[in-house]
Amino acid sequence: MADYTPRLKASYKDVVRPAMREAFAYKNDMMIPKITKITLNMGIGETVNDSKKIRSAVADMASIAGQQPVITKAKKSIAGFRVREEMPLGCKVTLRGDQMYDFLDRLITVAMPRIRDFRGISAKSFDGRGNYAMGLKEHIVFPEIDYDKIDEMWGMDIAISTNAKTDAEALALLKNFNMPFTS
Repeated sequence: MADYTPRLKASYKDVVRPAMREAFAYKNDMMIPKITKITLNMGIGETVNDSKKIRSAVADMASIAGQQPVITKAKKSIAGFRVREEMPLGCKVTLRGDQMYDFLDRLITVAMPRIRDFRGISAKSFDGRGNYAMGLKEHIVFPEIDYDKIDEMWGMDIAISTNAKTDAEALALLKNFNMPFTS
């Protein structure tokens, strides 16, 4: 399995890079933007009452991401929310390299079409520096999650970080990966 290359990584090399070079007239191949990392975050507010839910969320996130997530904990106590310092509140994972391309491929080709009433994602969710953020209301759109075995549905934040200088470059990069943006 040493010679395995993710489909989107090969597509980036063969299709996306030449298209980006032609569209933006880059003088050097190192100027062409690329995806640097994908960060997944799942906030579990109900863990205040039940610590079993955080273990379930971590297991679901590990099966979606393909690597073990980090449990995020509260920095301060907030009496109104019944939160104590160091109490687990969610989990997060950062994907890079081949796992990042595999996840992006599954997100675009499998998970997004399974979203209820899906018509595309907004092109307005860029941060001004070429990074894109989106949210999912239900984590069950991923095929790794067995619908019969989940105890609760959680939302998930997905942040795609690029080294593009502008939002237009990042939008063109993600469109070349066949990301389904609305017009």
